[in-house]
Parts: sequence; structure tokens; C-alpha cells
Amino acid sequence: MKDTFNKRVIHLTSVHPRYDTRIFFKECLSLSKAKYCVHLVVADGLGDTISQNIHVWDVGKPKGRTDRIKNITKSVLQKALVLEGDIYHLHDPELIPIGIKLKKKGKQVIFDIHENIALQIKNKIYLPRFVRFPLALGFRLYEQWALRQFDALIMAEDSYWSYYQKISLPKEVILNLPDVEALKNFRVTERNEYGLFYIGGISNERGLDVTVAALKLVKQHIPDIYMHYIGNVYDNILETLDIEGIEENIRFYGAMPLYEGMMISQKAAIGLSILKPIDNYKHSYSTKVFEYMAIGLPVITSDFPLYQNIVEKYQCGICVNPEDPEAIAKAILSILADKKRVKTMGKNGIQTAENIFSWEQERKKLLSLYRELLS
Repeated sequence: MKDTFNKRVIHLTSVHPRYDTRIFFKECLSLSKAKYCVHLVVADGLGDTISQNIHVWDVGKPKGRTDRIKNITKSVLQKALVLEGDIYHLHDPELIPIGIKLKKKGKQVIFDIHENIALQIKNKIYLPRFVRFPLALGFRLYEQWALRQFDALIMAEDSYWSYYQKISLPKEVILNLPDVEALKNFRVTERNEYGLFYIGGISNERGLDVTVAALKLVKQHIPDIYMHYIGNVYDNILETLDIEGIEENIRFYGAMPLYEGMMISQKAAIGLSILKPIDNYKHSYSTKVFEYMAIGLPVITSDFPLYQNIVEKYQCGICVNPEDPEAIAKAILSILADKKRVKTMGKNGIQTAENIFSWEQERKKLLSLYRELLS
């Protein structure tokens, strides 16, 4: 196979879907448009393809978490070596050992830190409390040792900087801000339907239980209120979720590519992002908040200072106590009661996303880091 472009970039993931918003639509497409030959190795069982000039290679869908970590990561490494890239860009903590092996073979490796895993471990309710801290500490120490062997680090949040600032590698914070230009197709200026919209991972930590409770309260005032949930459902929580009385007012669509899911947002008047007060959430931006803003969808989100300084400052939504269904319901009703307010909040969100919170600035940082490594 002969590349048409000069430099070959290999993105690797064993966890994320092939059309992950950050990996495919932002990073891979930005690099491809900058004339890199971009390859993406995934593990989803959907086969190999070429999409928007991105070569997608599938190593097969894992049978479970153990199979993914034990066997799929080996397949990812094998495919990575066959592709012979100029830069390897890794996206999952379980691929850190692969990065080390690639370094031993003289390859350039970037590690992209999507999540603060150590903080997440501390908040895993299925783990006994007495093991959470030592597990989190152990992972943090391992990560700090391993990442020093790479060529560059990318962080998805400003709040991650303090954890990695002592690692003397080229580092860049590249936020998950929306590609405003690509989202323009989903803007609606007149939002007349009583629809609520959510896109992303679905769990109680991300507000499922409280938004369902709030929906029941809203229905008492607006019988035809409707909630659209798009995304993977975690921990089998739908089996125990109490939706009695709102069965006809709620729908779970399952996982969808971002732009397919955004089509459904046109049926809504409010976008929800109700994150519980967990350390990692309190200090990390919710990408969907910016996506809602970019399409002119008024936002209701958690009352963390991080979000108040955006949503309330630029008057594009309301921040609420993420553990209070009554506060969430009150915010929903107050927005839906005033169509003029819906329109104003939507317009404010679009202007703010275009002028301040756009992928365009992050794209420039990504390309600059690549040029630095390849120079």
C-alpha cells in the first residue's frame, strides 16, 4: 500500500467507537485535512473501511473486558507495527504498555489523556472503599512512570495539567470543544416542541435518576413533555429504573454517531447535562454543554463553578443542584414557559460557541504539536 501523503499517523484505541467524536471527527479529520495520511485502529467488529480519507482498521470485537485487555491490545499492537507510522497516537490507559513497546522499537508516541482515571477509581461505587485509594494511588504512580517514556502528552482538560506538569515532555491541553462549522446543520431558530435532549454516556453518575424524577414532576404541568436519551447505558440501570407514569414520555435510542444523534436534537427545546458532584466531573468540561450551545439549544447543567462561569455568564442556560429533581424540573418549566427566552438563550449559546469555545483553536494546537514532533 502506497501513501499519497508524506507523514503517516496511526491512532490507536481498543475502547472507543470508530466514530468517536474526539478521535475521529476532531483529531483524525483535522490531521487528514492538514495532508497527513491518517490511520485509525479500532476494536469493534465492524470491519475495515476508508471513511473521509481516514483508513479504519478493525482488529475484532472483544468478548469482554478481560479479553479486551489481554488479547485485543496485542492485536492492536500487531496492526500498529504493520502500518509503520511516523507518529502513534494512543487514546486508552490499557494501551500504555503498547506505547512502551512502540518506543522500544524507536517509534514516536503521543498519549492522549481523555479522563482522570485515578480520580474516577476513587469514586467507583462498586469498589469497596478500602481498596479505592490504594488502587487510585497505584495507577497514578504507574502512569507517571510510564508516560515519561513517551514523546508528548495531550490532555483533554485544563484541570489535568497539575497532575502531569512535572513530566518533562512536550504537553498540550486540547479541549473537547465543538466543531462549530460542522454543527451548523443542526441549528433550529424556532424551538416549539416540548422536548428534552441528552447525548452521551447514560448512568446515574451522569444524572439519569434525577432527570427521570424531574421528568415526572414536569409532566404534571406539561403532559406531552418528551425526553430523548442518546448513548450507551451503563451498569444495566434500565432494569431497575422507575419510569412508571412516564413510559410514553421517554425514549432510549442507544449509541449513535454524534451527527446522527444531533438530528434528534431538532425535536428538543432544552439540552440536559446533569453531572453528579464527583471530583472528575466538577473540574472537567462536559463536551455536550458546548455542543448544545453550538446548535442553539438552551442548556441545563450542574451548578459547578466551572459551568456557572460559562452557562450563566453568557446567559445560555441555567445551572442547578444536580441532586435535586425539583430544582431541575423548575428550571425546565421556567425555560419552556417563555419561547422568547428559549430563542435568546439559543442565540447566546451560538455566539459564545463561535467566538470563544470552538474546536478551531484546539485544532491549531494539535497541528502545532505534530509539527514540533516531526521537525
